[in-house]
Amino acid sequence: MSDLQTYVEAVKIIKEAILCSQYRAASAANKEQLSLYYGIGCYVSKNSREGFWGKGAIETISQQLQKELPGLRGFSAANIKFMRQFYETWCEDLKSLTMVSGIGNDKSLTVVDEIDTQLLILCEIPQKEAFDVASFLGLGFTHHMIIVRKTSSLAERLFYIRQAFANKWSKEVLAARIEDDLFNHQGEIANNFIQKIPDARQSLKAIGMFKDEYLLDFINVEELGARDIEEVNETVVEQTIVDNIKKFILQFGKDFLFMGNQYTINVCGHAHRIDLLFFNRELDCLVAIELKTGTFKQMYLGELNGYLRLLDDYVRKPHENPSIGIILCKDADRTYVEYMIQDYDKPMGVATYKTTAQMDERLKKLLPPVEELEKLLG
Repeated sequence: MSDLQTYVEAVKIIKEAILCSQYRAASAANKEQLSLYYGIGCYVSKNSREGFWGKGAIETISQQLQKELPGLRGFSAANIKFMRQFYETWCEDLKSLTMVSGIGNDKSLTVVDEIDTQLLILCEIPQKEAFDVASFLGLGFTHHMIIVRKTSSLAERLFYIRQAFANKWSKEVLAARIEDDLFNHQGEIANNFIQKIPDARQSLKAIGMFKDEYLLDFINVEELGARDIEEVNETVVEQTIVDNIKKFILQFGKDFLFMGNQYTINVCGHAHRIDLLFFNRELDCLVAIELKTGTFKQMYLGELNGYLRLLDDYVRKPHENPSIGIILCKDADRTYVEYMIQDYDKPMGVATYKTTAQMDERLKKLLPPVEELEKLLG
């Protein structure tokens, strides 16, 4: 490695450390601010909705705050109303989702004469996996208000909170992804497209392009002289797909152009061969597919990640989008795949496939043994 490459790598590592530290500091500040705003929202809600505050009370309070605390920002009448909306949106949901002492504020009083600024900081272990306290408290108030104002269900809010926190989305990116309706366009294929494809619309296209399971009914393992797909050599499966490439493309969808099988890239005297390589016109990118006749293994991701790096460095055209990789295997544990795939830096997905030999077990139980069938069929 040259000195320049060494320095570039050093800058990358230091930059990542700085950004992580800044993000942790911001998250701690967000926690305090959110709890303050939630408490104020509770106070304002109880007094303006159930109490005796008159019309224009919030505007008057905001103006007086500005006079008594010159330079105070974030407490305009509109923002105070946002705080009330924030509290009212989350009050009941937080009570049901978390083990939080007093977070819902069940006081029967119609007038609240104090503000509890610790309501959100008292969060304990969540009762449901869907609610991630760290993500919720780690997002800034502006992000939360975008989510509250632009979504309509708890599931949708929780989804965007997790994604915005995990991917460090700016408020502009968050708003764009909600506008693109990412929540309702989640594909079933286990993937890291949202995290690894920067462009929101491109990641949405990629998610919608691939399925979690494909029926390769042109592969008949019995005709290939085997009882199960795992007994068939991957090269044989690959060749069967190549022989039926039109059927295979129909399974994957429109706009796939076949570029070849065992596509070879030579780098530093080493030959790297990709099982199947396509170009997708809609995504404007190369799509590498690796075939596996057995169960998904974590090492497949590392292999595919390397192939995608080679494609981007040596094959991809300057105007094309970064390459995408798909591992196609007999079966896979989705939870395990989603856990293992998150740290790889290339966009990848893992799908499974069925052949004519993989009949539903319930149907198999209804049929007589093979020997009896053979007798019946003469």
